Amino acid sequence: MHHEELTGPAEANRRRDEHHSAATFPASTRDRDRWILSQRPARHPVEARRPHAFLLEEERAESGEVVPVATIFLTNRECPWRCLYCDLWKNTLTESVPSGAIPEQIDFALAGLSAARQVKLYNSGSFFDPRAIPREDFPAIAARVKAFERVIVECHPALVNDSAPRFRDLLGGRLEVAMGLETAHPETLGKLNKRMTLDQFAQAAAFLKKNQIALRVFILVKPPFLDEAEALHWAKRSLDFAFDCDAGVASLLPTRLGNGALEALAARGEFSPPKLSTLEATHDYGVSLRRGRAFADVWDLEKFSQCRACFEPRAARLREMNLRQIPLPAVECLQCHGA
Repeated sequence: MHHEELTGPAEANRRRDEHHSAATFPASTRDRDRWILSQRPARHPVEARRPHAFLLEEERAESGEVVPVATIFLTNRECPWRCLYCDLWKNTLTESVPSGAIPEQIDFALAGLSAARQVKLYNSGSFFDPRAIPREDFPAIAARVKAFERVIVECHPALVNDSAPRFRDLLGGRLEVAMGLETAHPETLGKLNKRMTLDQFAQAAAFLKKNQIALRVFILVKPPFLDEAEALHWAKRSLDFAFDCDAGVASLLPTRLGNGALEALAARGEFSPPKLSTLEATHDYGVSLRRGRAFADVWDLEKFSQCRACFEPRAARLREMNLRQIPLPAVECLQCHGA
């Protein structure tokens, strides 16, 4: 007797669909959502009234000064989008936080940090998503960060709306919004499941400029479906696009494993993390443009290095270029020859 006769045609069709989705990246957004969710590992435990992390870092400001920045990773509801590359959902809740929780998180973080001149309120999603950050908390949030020279939040372009200038007014100006462009490669951007086009990104950027709100752009270095050479080419084109949208900052993020979906793609040969040399070449290009500040993300950077002998000086070079925003001589290595 055939297996289909034992389980029924509906069950047999379901099994065939599951096998097909495991072998081929889904074409529709609904199927992509389902597939991405099915690959996820466990979520980390977090508390609604505590940030899941905070730290003090140094960053080159628009003025050219290197200033201390308080970065607070707020705990809130998961982002409504299911982006292929994202692992930020690991530190989110399944429900909205109660009113007052976000100001309490900010109080807790600032009490544990040294003095800073700028502050980043990153929330693993969109600051202007009312299900993530209650709008009734905006005045209390603004009161806590108003003294900083600049307040930086993150948001999906689809949620950049009149809430941004209203929050800007509560701060007396000095607002910067970080948006994920990810890549200027149109087909790859579609596959990332961000549900955004380049035109929609440009429209959101124009809205921010019209309202005198600064723009920061996140760019993935080597997203899925691109080989190393294509990744470098499109990372450069993404920098061009970001600065064409009047970005003051472009942050270059090497695409990392860790969210389940990328591991599944890697097993099929459709993704591998970028080489350190690809991040270096992208950063060199961004800094040499002198159209805005280009920052290379150096967190957990050793995972992208193929040579222990030269990793530390190469990482130090990236950090120094982040602060000085000038091209520096490449590190020469007798073992890997800069591979």
